[in-house]
Amino acid sequence: MPLKLFRSFLDFLTPRTCCACGRRLSVDENIFCAACMLKLPFTDFLSHPYDNELAQTFWGKVSHFEKAYALLYHEPHSDSAHVVYQIKYYNKPDTGVDIGTLMGKAMKGSDFLNDIDALLPVPLAKAREHERGFNQSEMIALGIKDATGLPIMDDAVKRTTFNGSQTRKDRVSRAENVEHAFTLVNGDKLKDKHVLIIDDIVTTGATICALAKQLEAIDGIRISVAAIGFAGERIYSNHTEDSEEDIIF
Repeated sequence: MPLKLFRSFLDFLTPRTCCACGRRLSVDENIFCAACMLKLPFTDFLSHPYDNELAQTFWGKVSHFEKAYALLYHEPHSDSAHVVYQIKYYNKPDTGVDIGTLMGKAMKGSDFLNDIDALLPVPLAKAREHERGFNQSEMIALGIKDATGLPIMDDAVKRTTFNGSQTRKDRVSRAENVEHAFTLVNGDKLKDKHVLIIDDIVTTGATICALAKQLEAIDGIRISVAAIGFAGERIYSNHTEDSEEDIIF
């Protein structure tokens, strides 16, 4: 059976929908519908990975920092935000893998991954991961791995505490909330490696900065960042991040 016909048959049994707007996808569409592909706020960070808004978030805060990429600009309650909401709050880890694959292909198509050695998803505390059933950053990393073949190093750093969500916290509170949240357990695995930290949404960068502080103790470490969405200073100053109770389609 030709691939296109087979996909049509699968879509009939289990219709695929756009992860941004929820419309049914056509046979030729994947992840996003054509309308969303035209209107979603995709970044151009891959064209200048060392000097973009996301990279600048970590300048002077993360030692041995290199570059950064986000697929989309994130704004709460927008179509682009629904991508992450589906993963985190509507129990669709497969969406995380699909988006990760899309990101991986985009990064592979540029020079972004040429010197990356390993993927490091931001860890969740065990209780939080048990509550959710999965770690959304790991799902994204799995998709990137599928597209690139890069290994995932998910046992080098552990999250030791979860002091509540970062939602509804200001910049200072976010930093304080995660200041001692991570601990290095297998740092030797990352010696002389260039690691790509994977997260879902970067707002102030507090979580990644706290994670990077642990990595900085590793000899020869270099650190870069990739995320689905970047909230940005302008968006962050006008919105507090959504709480789970606020998410209504």
